[in-house]
Amino acid sequence: MLLADMGAEVIRVERPGTQADVKASREASSVINRNRRSVTLDLKQPLARSAMLRMVATSDALIEGFRPGVMERLALGPADCLRANRRLVYGRVTGWGQTGPLALRAGHDINFLGLTGALHAIGPRDGAPVPPLNLVADYGGGAMFLAYGLVCGLLEAKASGQGQVIDVAMTDAVASLMTAIHGLHNAQLWEDQRGSNLLDGGASFYGVHETRDGKFMAVGPIEPAFFAEFLRRLDLPASEFADRMNRVNWAKQGHLVRVAFRQKTRAEWELVFSEGDACVTPVLSLSEAPQHPHNVARGTFTQLDGVAQPAVAPRFSRTPGRLRSTPPKPGADGREVLQSLGFTASEIEQMLAGAQARGRNVDHEIALPEIMKEIAARSQ
Repeated sequence: MLLADMGAEVIRVERPGTQADVKASREASSVINRNRRSVTLDLKQPLARSAMLRMVATSDALIEGFRPGVMERLALGPADCLRANRRLVYGRVTGWGQTGPLALRAGHDINFLGLTGALHAIGPRDGAPVPPLNLVADYGGGAMFLAYGLVCGLLEAKASGQGQVIDVAMTDAVASLMTAIHGLHNAQLWEDQRGSNLLDGGASFYGVHETRDGKFMAVGPIEPAFFAEFLRRLDLPASEFADRMNRVNWAKQGHLVRVAFRQKTRAEWELVFSEGDACVTPVLSLSEAPQHPHNVARGTFTQLDGVAQPAVAPRFSRTPGRLRSTPPKPGADGREVLQSLGFTASEIEQMLAGAQARGRNVDHEIALPEIMKEIAARSQ
């Protein structure tokens, strides 16, 4: 999505599935699949592999997210594809990486966070670690590092004329994201106990505080000038916070701040902190965020064909990204893509028929959106 939003032509090669109608509905409603085309191929068939290699020959990059060895068994591994296109940047994204004792094991975002120390560091001091949705490993460590790696590889290939393999392991990437925290820990400036540090909710002036109506405000006035304004607007005496950088005082100071925030509703505190630089903002829900005046003014959220979704980011001054098309149904662009590769009408029908036949006989893993739908249905 990140690459397609910026104008890259992205073709998603779908594998055949059993519940075609359900999958088509799921893919068409998943905004993360916007701005791309889709073709369904059974890559175990020689003609379909030939089509894949033709796409590789005319592409700048390939992304695959299978377990190590799967693409090699399909005769579509790096060696096969780089023979077809020596400038190809071959992106491989997995949780554990292409090597190592866990390389072939299943896992999810929470497992990759657990192994890197990141999960241990997130959550309250007196409670269990808190999963930060699946933003850190899947999207921060997987998608963002993959996009970054591909762009770096494309820049290098432009200079050298040679492609290469980009091995993106979410565990490696999350460890990289934790570099600053490791640096603080190495310097004995970060306690290896969550909820005990400046940026993990240990300090009263960096965290979330509950309001009278059970909602929350996000608080972060670290710098002295911002903190002084914070105390003024909260109507708390500066004398109680004279040594606020001393962890010994954090429990008492935190209590004072929590009591103060419970005196007003979130809306009332929003008004109190609506001006100035106290670094205090409301904690908005998913439904509230698109309606906030700043997000509205920036166009942070948008709609395409009536479907609300986050807008393209980041913003380019001369060649801005844009929403060009809604998520396609699986295989929706198959004929068009295969025709552009030079296949005859009979060859195209043979490939499409082969994919449909395999789809009736092969089971695949259930996709996350389908699991979420099942949970919602059972909860009603």
